Amino acid sequence: MSTPARKRLMRDFKRLQQDPPAGISGAPHDNNIMLWNAVIFGPDDTPWDGGTFKLTLQFTEDYPNKPPTVRFVSRIFHPNIYADGSICLDILQNQWSPIYDVAAILTSIQSLLCDPNPNSPANSEAARMFSENKREYNRKVREVVEQSWTAD
Repeated sequence: MSTPARKRLMRDFKRLQQDPPAGISGAPHDNNIMLWNAVIFGPDDTPWDGGTFKLTLQFTEDYPNKPPTVRFVSRIFHPNIYADGSICLDILQNQWSPIYDVAAILTSIQSLLCDPNPNSPANSEAARMFSENKREYNRKVREVVEQSWTAD
């Protein structure tokens, strides 16, 4: 059954295949257009450099009028990412707009890695460390990056 949400997701998938943003990939899981697996590579020349972080995106029939549920499957140490991998990001909540597609969502998450908002913490330890001890924060990020190489 083809619905507006499914048609839009097929278009998003084709666009992502034809012109993928740097350091991002994503595709439907097991031919289920409503559930995606994605990978974000840590941006170069940052503490996240070399990291390979897996995410899931769960869409509803309300897409693109409502955002997907996005969460990291990989372990992440970041001020705006909860312990369960869910992400505190304005475009996934109150600033959502139907103009965002999968590539825009993943690009925003990738840029959030390097530009956290410690004033809206999902992980208070990471937020405190980011604000008060950047060196220790970067060390913890490097640990997570190294774990991302061997994690399932």
